[in-house]
Amino acid sequence: MSDQDEPELCDDCQEPLTDALARTVRLTVDRSQIDSQRLCPECFADWIDRYENEIQPSHETGNEGSEIIVD
Repeated sequence: MSDQDEPELCDDCQEPLTDALARTVRLTVDRSQIDSQRLCPECFADWIDRYENEIQPSHETGNEGSEIIVD
């Protein structure tokens, strides 16, 4: 079995990904990619929850210039 025949794995839980349902999370700073992760739907939902709880600025800071782009 070659590497091409092996399914791509979720970077978090290591379960095989179904390409149609997988999501890629990319972290960029000043247009330089710092990290990229392919996640299954469940791990992606967990990532969004962590973002909302830990990373996303509060609405009180008035930081309208930040955004999440999901592709």
